[in-house]
Amino acid sequence: MRILHTADWHFGRQLEGRDRREEQAEFIDELCRIVEEKEVHLVLVAGDVYDSVNPPAWAEELFYAALERLSDGGKRAVVVIAGNHDQPERVRAAAPLATKQGIVLLGLPKEAPLLSVDDVSAERVRVVKGGPSWMELAVPEVDHHAVILALPYPSEARLKELLSDSFTQEQLQLAFSERIKELLAELSAHFREDTVNLVTSHLFVMGGRESDSERPIQIGGALTVSPSAFPENADYVALGHLHRLQKLGEKPLIRYSGSPLGYSFSEAGQSKAVVIVEVIPGEPPQEEIVYLTSGRPLARWKATEGIAQVEKWLEEGRDAGAWIDLELHVSDVIDPAEFQRLRKLSDDFLKIQRVVVREESAEQISEQRTELSELLPDQLFRRFYERKRGAQPDEKLVALFQRLLSETGEGEERK
Repeated sequence: MRILHTADWHFGRQLEGRDRREEQAEFIDELCRIVEEKEVHLVLVAGDVYDSVNPPAWAEELFYAALERLSDGGKRAVVVIAGNHDQPERVRAAAPLATKQGIVLLGLPKEAPLLSVDDVSAERVRVVKGGPSWMELAVPEVDHHAVILALPYPSEARLKELLSDSFTQEQLQLAFSERIKELLAELSAHFREDTVNLVTSHLFVMGGRESDSERPIQIGGALTVSPSAFPENADYVALGHLHRLQKLGEKPLIRYSGSPLGYSFSEAGQSKAVVIVEVIPGEPPQEEIVYLTSGRPLARWKATEGIAQVEKWLEEGRDAGAWIDLELHVSDVIDPAEFQRLRKLSDDFLKIQRVVVREESAEQISEQRTELSELLPDQLFRRFYERKRGAQPDEKLVALFQRLLSETGEGEERK
């Protein structure tokens, strides 16, 4: 059985105010091509289909169109679970219709899939057995069934098992991880030697590398799960939440597929992919990373030689087609007209940060130090703000600084 693992689509998400719907639609086109070319039997979508609990209408349309294309009229199995960004009821709302097409939609932990009716043709995907958080699927043209333990984002509230307020942070983490381990151990009793045994969930696993674009799902690590929580007799563990492609274990094989697009400039330079795993019961799984070409890459430019260097890079076609985060180093405040001209040089600039850098001699530095030592704190603050931001601070901000400085001074005196 060939399984494709993807996650964290985040339909509806923007980047610095720019709409990504065209890129997200291009990803779905590419995904559908991949499942056809690779003859995939089962698609696992490990949460965060949407970027918010109330996504725009076009995002829902894109999601349902993707499900229809991926399932191919019920010939290919598709299993989708909710992530921490998703509204569980919204994800599972179409389950009664979706099941008829071999699509399983699960919103909450301990939710049971709808079973296929008895008259479903063997030429279509069938949910032959199932219960809270697990299912057994029969897939056309595959001799063995798949048993899937599916655990949508398991927050404490969604598990309906609040942990003690008296626990320390370490105890909270251990308690949550142990509860997930116990739950998966109980569910793994449904695994058999003649089935493809899979786990899919949306959570943070210890050792995973984060990006700035991920909304935290734990406070101080309280909702972190140990890799040892997953049953060893699982063939593959398909995870969602972290946006970087990464492997966290070999036995069982534990993977984050990552997001299909970069959703913050902390992901600049990352390659985006989906994971294909081929599993034959009783044999080690064989995985293939398929790198995606859809979507615009993200790039960070640090121009230390001013606007002229930026113009040169644009003429050379550097990072053509990418969204760009520009850090511009200048020796003085930029004239507003010149800054507007810079913005018009390319529509690819999503962020432009000005950094004022002045080169001074040792004698000038010594003179400035003498001068600075004679300035009042609020004057020093004004100088600092102007150097960093290229403009004078608002008077309200200066007043806030003075108040904070006064409060800090009073605190020191009380000590």
